Amino acid sequence: MSQDCTTALWPGDRARLCLKKKKKKKEKESLFLVRLGCYNKNTIDRVQHKLIVLFSTLPLGMVSSGNNVRVVRNLAVPAGLPLNETTFAALLKKQGYSTGLIGKWHQGLNCDSRSDHCHHPYNYGFDYYYGMPYTLIDSCWPAPSRNMELAFESRLWLCVQLVAIAVLTLTFGKLSGWVSVPWLLIFSMILFIFLLGYAWLSSYTSRLYWDCLLMREHEITEQPMKAERAGSIMVKEAISFLERHREEPFLLFFSFLHVHVPLPTTDDFIGTSKHGLYGDNVEEMDSMVGKILDAIDEFGLRNDTLVYFASDHGGHLEARRGHAQLGGWNGIYKGGKGMGGWEGGIRVPGIVRWPGKIPAGQLITEATSLMDILPTLASVSGGSPPQDRVIDGSDLMPLLQGNIQHSEHEFLFHYCSSYLHAVRWIPKDDSGAVWKAHYVTPIFQPPSSGACYVTSLCKCFGEQVTYHNPPLLFDLSRDPSESTPLTPDTEPLHDFVIKKVAAALKEHQETIVPVTYQLAERNQAREWLTPCCGVFPFCLRRDNYNQVTKGQ
Repeated sequence: MSQDCTTALWPGDRARLCLKKKKKKKEKESLFLVRLGCYNKNTIDRVQHKLIVLFSTLPLGMVSSGNNVRVVRNLAVPAGLPLNETTFAALLKKQGYSTGLIGKWHQGLNCDSRSDHCHHPYNYGFDYYYGMPYTLIDSCWPAPSRNMELAFESRLWLCVQLVAIAVLTLTFGKLSGWVSVPWLLIFSMILFIFLLGYAWLSSYTSRLYWDCLLMREHEITEQPMKAERAGSIMVKEAISFLERHREEPFLLFFSFLHVHVPLPTTDDFIGTSKHGLYGDNVEEMDSMVGKILDAIDEFGLRNDTLVYFASDHGGHLEARRGHAQLGGWNGIYKGGKGMGGWEGGIRVPGIVRWPGKIPAGQLITEATSLMDILPTLASVSGGSPPQDRVIDGSDLMPLLQGNIQHSEHEFLFHYCSSYLHAVRWIPKDDSGAVWKAHYVTPIFQPPSSGACYVTSLCKCFGEQVTYHNPPLLFDLSRDPSESTPLTPDTEPLHDFVIKKVAAALKEHQETIVPVTYQLAERNQAREWLTPCCGVFPFCLRRDNYNQVTKGQ
């Protein structure tokens, strides 16, 4: 293995996977279960202390209600990450780190007005923010009407201003006795302004205008954003942040818009992969990671910077355009995004770099979790996780540095929304077994298709899932595809494993404290919360971005 290769982790809850690349060309065509080129020196693999967390399309988790809605619906809802939650940014800020978030923030924005920004990243420990406060949706790209709307909007707004000035002048003149015009004319002009505004508002009802926008700090810089160039701007922002804070401890959380549908990709990368638009989008992300790592090296931060690269879930199998697959592939692993416990939805890349602190060239086949990030960052920064709640993650540094050989996770619990679907057990007896018991599995549509093409995303509960009692049991060390459930006849340890997992699940459930659903009634749109860069409804702004950025 090349000594330039960073440490790769897999598998587990939100597991990390890095498969050996056999071809010479960079072909990281699927971010999830793909050849990320861990041994071929691709840029993704080059991955007081500097800490950089790179994520592809990572939303932080919140508790949803029983309505199968698992995310903040749009920017017009008051739902968001509860303010009493402690983020790793807040922990590191207390340790004297400058903290920046660049990229996607899908945790809500406003509560009572369109500018209160109660769920802004600044309220969760971040000192600087540039990015998209929502997430990519199909309306964001391509946007054929964007340029025409932007060109027309400025003229329309000028027209409204001129008519408004005329109304005020005529009203003042009439009240002063200087001019004699009928009130009907003045009222007609006022009505014309309202009708013009209503017609303008109705002319762009697409979510492109209200959810696809960019912000710097508290200011909307582009509405709607030009999605294909947003990623490049974010990379420039990241490099600027690194340069500003190169002499002090910092945390940079870079949350990619890549590789989420609709896969906005610049012309420079269209057609560069053998795997269609999805592959092109991954190739572009690879280039962006390379630019960030190059900047780290250029600023002399290489040996002082811990870099962690991961993704949030497996490929979205149902994401298609015609016969073109847009959501990635999960190889031999069953299922995908949003399916609770199937391996295809929870095995993702995990690559770590810290020269001099973490040995290069390792492939760690122990169960790890994205929940490990908070305690790991707390550890390396000299802080500690919150003590007033159960922290399910564990510090990864002993495992990464070779001080221990096995993950601290003996059991991992896989949820779909707030519903437990599966439990993973990795015995500490060095048997090599990796047991997984499925209590709930989604019903594929159509049957045997391996995905939920009718509903576009599998459901977590109700009539569209199957409840298993006893649970389906697999040994992933022998059956990684989860193709053949074990039975008492085919596995002598079947009953023992089921009882062991059930006992662990009972103990786990006793640690769970009920909380208020964040994604129930607060996840309903209030139009007055819709962000607007101007005077509502004239909410269009083109950002002629330059490399001069402000902020901390």
